[in-house]
Amino acid sequence: MSAKPKQSRRAFLQTAAKSSAVLTLPALSSRAADADAALTVTDPIDGAVMHPRLGRVTAAGLEIDIRGTAPAGLDVLVNSMPARREQDRFVGKAILKDGENRVSVSATGGGTTRETVIRIPLIRDSVKRYRVVIDDNSFWLRDITQKNYASIFDCFYLKMLQDLHKRHGAKFTLNLYFTTGDDWNLRQFPDKYRGEWRDNDSWLRLAFHAYADKPDRPYQEAPVEKLLADLDLVHQQILRFAGAEAYSPPAVIHWGMTRPEAWHPLYDRGSRVLGGYFVKWARWDINYNMDDFRSEWLSKNDLLKDYASGIVFSKVDMVINSTPLDQIVPKLEKITADPRQGEVVDLLTHEQYFWPFYKNYLPDHPQRMDRAIGYLTELGYRPVFLQDEFKD
Repeated sequence: MSAKPKQSRRAFLQTAAKSSAVLTLPALSSRAADADAALTVTDPIDGAVMHPRLGRVTAAGLEIDIRGTAPAGLDVLVNSMPARREQDRFVGKAILKDGENRVSVSATGGGTTRETVIRIPLIRDSVKRYRVVIDDNSFWLRDITQKNYASIFDCFYLKMLQDLHKRHGAKFTLNLYFTTGDDWNLRQFPDKYRGEWRDNDSWLRLAFHAYADKPDRPYQEAPVEKLLADLDLVHQQILRFAGAEAYSPPAVIHWGMTRPEAWHPLYDRGSRVLGGYFVKWARWDINYNMDDFRSEWLSKNDLLKDYASGIVFSKVDMVINSTPLDQIVPKLEKITADPRQGEVVDLLTHEQYFWPFYKNYLPDHPQRMDRAIGYLTELGYRPVFLQDEFKD
């Protein structure tokens, strides 16, 4: 079932802005495994990326609660220690060390034992941090090509980002289209600015997003080969005109949708963290076609590792162009107060809303960026490229 197929992109982006965060730690109501299975670990789930604010720091490590369901009457053990039971639910405890952890959960009764093992990465030295990703970039590239500026920062858009970096230390990943869909594409962008890209690669990076803005959801059902061919096309051009230091592996694929079998090839091409909305409309959507069980968990949490591919998925916390200026701080207050969503604040916006010729131009778009980034900076959040945290 498609999610709101007749919805305009503008309406979609307005809908996508996140609502209030939650402070409780509820068990999930849906699951990916067969409905008749007797044992389900619901929180944290396999691949959940943990940090100290999600548990209790002890001399032995980080103690966390392991929640799940099993038929009443079964004896449940978590890492060989009895769990507390309440009807069909259980709560046990586990101690996590820095790095990868394996937690064994078993349920015994009626002469049989069921066991499952979940893998939980712990970032022991985690700090509050944020990343900023901007989708749909093509207009500034065309503008620089046509105007032949002396500096890339003579373009008002890149100058705005530079000012935000100087003011707050912000870092940006710009996701590029190969073409604007008219008579311009990346092959036309000059390579005379390579020195500037090199001088600013500590805070400004370029990544693949899609071949073009249209069609919508270009990779949702497309062959993996199509996605990779478009990625390689953009990658080659970034290397040509900006250099390897300015290149970022894919951070957000256009519309946040691919076939799951594309995840491992994306990992092989360097992608380590992919951002999405993980939002439920008629179905879970903007989730790279992830199963409902994990999509629901990610809708309330920061990061989840898919062990089959190696990709870590990040939930976008705020779409800035969809969030009115006076709502940015109130929404961020709720997000940052929630340890499940506030350790890594993932900000996303879209380039076209900065340009006066665009039909849905937002005159206060720069002010929205400044307010969101400034608020997080005041709270002590650090700007990061999440890709760098999960390199091999």
